[in-house]
Amino acid sequence: MGEDRVERRLAAILAADVAGYSRLMGEDEEGTLAALKAHRRAVLDPKITEHRGRIVKTTGDGLLVEFASVVDAVRCAVEIQRQMADQNTAIPQGRRIEFRIGLNVGDIIIDDKDIFGDGVNIAARLESLAAPGGICVSRVVRDQVRDKLDLGEQQVKNITRPVRIHRILFNSDTNEPNSAVAGVVAVARPLPQKPSIAVLPFANMSGDAGQEYFSEGITEDIITNLSRNHAFFVISRSASFTYKGSAIDIGKVGRELGVRYVLEGSIRRAGNRVRITAQLIEAATGHHLWADRYDRELADVFAVQDEISRSITGAIAPGIIAAEIRQAQRKNPTQLDAWDRAVRAHWHIRRFTREDLAEARHLLTEAIELDPTNSMAFSDLAFALHFEAVFGWGDGPVESHARLGEAARKAVAADDADAMAHTALAIFDLFSGHHDEARRRLRRALDLDPNSMFARGYLGVSYGFGGDYETALSHLDEAIRLSPRGLLVVIWQLCKGWTSLLAGRYEDAVEFATQAFEDNPEFTDIYAVLASANGQSGNGAAARAALDELLRRMPGLTASDERLNRPFAQEADRQRFLEGLRKAGMPA
Repeated sequence: MGEDRVERRLAAILAADVAGYSRLMGEDEEGTLAALKAHRRAVLDPKITEHRGRIVKTTGDGLLVEFASVVDAVRCAVEIQRQMADQNTAIPQGRRIEFRIGLNVGDIIIDDKDIFGDGVNIAARLESLAAPGGICVSRVVRDQVRDKLDLGEQQVKNITRPVRIHRILFNSDTNEPNSAVAGVVAVARPLPQKPSIAVLPFANMSGDAGQEYFSEGITEDIITNLSRNHAFFVISRSASFTYKGSAIDIGKVGRELGVRYVLEGSIRRAGNRVRITAQLIEAATGHHLWADRYDRELADVFAVQDEISRSITGAIAPGIIAAEIRQAQRKNPTQLDAWDRAVRAHWHIRRFTREDLAEARHLLTEAIELDPTNSMAFSDLAFALHFEAVFGWGDGPVESHARLGEAARKAVAADDADAMAHTALAIFDLFSGHHDEARRRLRRALDLDPNSMFARGYLGVSYGFGGDYETALSHLDEAIRLSPRGLLVVIWQLCKGWTSLLAGRYEDAVEFATQAFEDNPEFTDIYAVLASANGQSGNGAAARAALDELLRRMPGLTASDERLNRPFAQEADRQRFLEGLRKAGMPA
């Protein structure tokens, strides 16, 4: 089979943005936007065209530009900053539009007119180091134009090697570029923004070198499984396995690999039994976030290997997210980046209250403004909007559901290989009445990440509301097994209740809904299922008590209220649900 060739070329890359843009927009949104557009028309666009640059993309206040010539790129940057300084002369300091510019030369990947690669990433990081009205360039740029001020090696966020950078200074009288001298600062390997994890080779404690294949297989499967979750940055096998057989200093591993979390474990085999232990450790503190032990019969080595690796993956993912949430909650709100806002929102959504969902929307909107390509933020925004639609909060069921679809489509557009994004869009399809399309998309999500508890659970939800009791419970139980301590267990337990209610198994429905209540009593649909199931089984007191709580949470609710719309595939199932509510005393 042939493979598509990746198009690459060497280019000079210019990255620019407006210093203090958020503050300027907060003070005068319309005036700032008008000023920015005027400067684009008068200065930036003409200069980029004059020096044969190509605007690759714009992102709010930012620009990414490609040049074939590094000299053209530097001349363009210098002339932009010189003209901007002239235009800002009569403008008060606090209202000036001042650009920061970063320049780099490197190998880039071209994909549908966009550009990617380390060369682009470094230019963006150099831009963030530039002063307002200033220019920072990499050493390779400096070596080709020879008139820059050397700032020495700096830590450049998310770039794993030292990058020597230089600054162009301008004479305050003539507004012309100066040359000057250099200094040096050491660099440390930085942490990625999203949670980073290294899975160390599981130690073979069996005393049998022939069992190495089993311990290596477990390790490799966990790395593969974790890598499918796009919320994590997972260190490659080749890097992790350099620590095989050596005494491990977890703190040193974290520093050397640039990771926040380390998973280590051991395997001890005796006869036809195997004991596997694993522990997740926060590298900087040595704090154990999670640990467990698995004892198994080895009737089928590969089946056990697959089961254990999936169990460990499902168990540690909530631990990592929980640690990230705690870290974000400790930060000053003014210091939150896009990831911090997203994980804070993650926590708020899963509390399932009106106030928490509103706060989650606010945080996710800010996260998306900071990073418009953040698929996780779009997916979680869709999730928050979904529950606002279901519970009748926010802008109401219809408007919130429409906005859910918009956010979910943007999540998929941002990362078509993200299982969570496809699941978010499947939820929109399901609650729009398109069951087959929802299942098709959920299976696509599971192809991308077979360990996605999120996709597995909603596949169960789709079968439950479709009237397939056995298949629904199978998927819902698997979702619970994948993450038994996760914050979404309440949904899977409740949907087992929904499935039982629609199948006429009212005692089971009450049992599952009661379990959901114990997991999180804030989830409003618990009381709808309890009221209807108890109403159908003739337990009037329990039905009325559940209905009273439902009406307290959803005031003015009647049997014909759109807030009770759920994705019933069959009209008979909807009527069964409503009949139970009427028996509980629901007003018509």
